[in-house]
Amino acid sequence: MTETWPRRLLASLVLLVPPLVGLVCVLLGVAPSGISGIDAAGPALTLMLVYFWTIFQPALLPPPAVFIIGLLQDTLSGAPIGLGTLILLAVQQFVARERRVFTARTFGIAWFGFGIVAVLATVAGWLLGSVHAAQLLEARPFVMQALLSITLYPLVSWLFGQIVRGLKSLEAFR
Repeated sequence: MTETWPRRLLASLVLLVPPLVGLVCVLLGVAPSGISGIDAAGPALTLMLVYFWTIFQPALLPPPAVFIIGLLQDTLSGAPIGLGTLILLAVQQFVARERRVFTARTFGIAWFGFGIVAVLATVAGWLLGSVHAAQLLEARPFVMQALLSITLYPLVSWLFGQIVRGLKSLEAFR
């Protein structure tokens, strides 16, 4: 039996949700916060997005979507084009390979896994940025961003989890 057009439309809309959430993460990440010093070291929302969706719903955030999200982030943030994109794609591949480890029994393990990924991504960003600038960049904003991201991951992952639950209820509705 073929699916009706409303069901196909709903399925297509479900596929758009994670990339659209990624767009929101990019926009929130580049928007000025008004808090002195936090804009340069705000949380890495797109990193959280890629980590979370790669663990829990990998089919809904494919590499082409991560590529577009990364390019948009690089463009809007003023970062070297491709630097953040490369890091996000590398994180996605790493997390996909180690997915079983990160999804083991408790949230604490997933959070610890994010901490490891955030530190690795931060070091990679600092090193690649330094190579691009042909000088060592100040490490403090990178460290602050990693610490803030690790600290906020439980809240952000809970929000992403609410979105996943909403998508599952939509699928049940179909």
